[in-house]
Amino acid sequence: MCDGPIIYNLFPLLAGTISRWPDHLDRISAMGFNWIFVNPFHYPGFSGSLYAVKDYFAFHPLLVEEGQDPEVSLQNFLDQARQRGLEVMMDLVINHTAVDSPLVEQHPEWYAKNLDGSIKNPSCIDPADETKVTVWGDLAEIEYWPPPDPEGLLAFWETVLRKYIQLGFRGFRCDAAYKIPGPFWARLIARARAIHPDVCFLAETLGCRLEEMAQLAEAGFDYLFNSSKWWDFRADWCLEQYESNRHIAASISFPETHDTPRLAAETRGAVEILRQRYLFAAFFSAGLMMPMGFEYGFRKRLNVVNTRPDDWEKPRCDLTSFISATNRMKRNCPILQEEGPITRLTRPNEPVVMLLKSSDTYTGQVLAVINTKRRARRFVVPDWPAVMGVPAEHVRDLTPEATPLPLASTRPVTLGPAEIRLFYAPGTEVEKP
Repeated sequence: MCDGPIIYNLFPLLAGTISRWPDHLDRISAMGFNWIFVNPFHYPGFSGSLYAVKDYFAFHPLLVEEGQDPEVSLQNFLDQARQRGLEVMMDLVINHTAVDSPLVEQHPEWYAKNLDGSIKNPSCIDPADETKVTVWGDLAEIEYWPPPDPEGLLAFWETVLRKYIQLGFRGFRCDAAYKIPGPFWARLIARARAIHPDVCFLAETLGCRLEEMAQLAEAGFDYLFNSSKWWDFRADWCLEQYESNRHIAASISFPETHDTPRLAAETRGAVEILRQRYLFAAFFSAGLMMPMGFEYGFRKRLNVVNTRPDDWEKPRCDLTSFISATNRMKRNCPILQEEGPITRLTRPNEPVVMLLKSSDTYTGQVLAVINTKRRARRFVVPDWPAVMGVPAEHVRDLTPEATPLPLASTRPVTLGPAEIRLFYAPGTEVEKP
């Protein structure tokens, strides 16, 4: 497993040509990220979508600067990232190709077919409403249930992996991983690790059903992506999902992604919510990811077809210092790099929520106290021996960029609008069973 990924998502169409990507490395490194995730940069099909890959070995024309060799530029970016202590992961899109990919003609046996024999377009059912189905007409779905030619498919994807591992990529975010059988993933991941043993695999599993998640249990993924972004801090589903999935693999939280609206747009620029959701994501799961522009409160939604470098916005706020402090806090607290048990200590409808995170490896605990309202709220400092097993003098306020609260107080204290406080009771390392 790769160590506690704290991931900055460099969105190619916003960052511009590959030769310009290194311009962002100093800022990313200074904020304390240890991974960069890059969405597909391959040659797209007719739609121009990053996720409609036509050629896995060629580059998106919009990312190629005139007179530059894009592979040389990419190698330079990877080298410069590693010099700053940053590993780089790329998207691995193998559930489908562009419908106009040469592979459709070269290997028609690889593709799923409709009843009339035509190539099937992939689709997605809204988990909240099964009557809502999205069909992607620019994509051709590959058949995996079962694959008609598993050895041919494995050999082709191994060639793709080998190419990019040898260039220097050390991670793969596997798009729609749940659409592919776990045993197929296990074989492919094993082949990748035969090329380089430290390659990290992340399964994009958002919106999948319980049985689709369960079948990935033996696949060998290091991390899954969780849905905590959508939690209202009240309903039971998020904590139940977390407890169930953490036995499959650790997970990654995020305040927003390239697939969601910008949080700053949803909240009309409420900086307190941006801070709340980033700090909560850092607390909730072992991994953490943030898309390009979140640090400046960007509001324009990222688009896999139409985003351009000109969409870089004038910063509406500057969260770089807060993000840096949060990332540093996470990297320095082992409990926050694990997928340990989380217990809710308050009733579901309480405006101030308390979540206690413990560990399967350490005896310490971290308590999150969350003001779920956008106005100040009072709360009573906990009985520390009862909640965390240690007296107040042994509890440390971890909250980034915040004046420590009077932990020994018996009187109510005030939490600012949407404020989160994290309290750490350290312990000693114990052996895993």
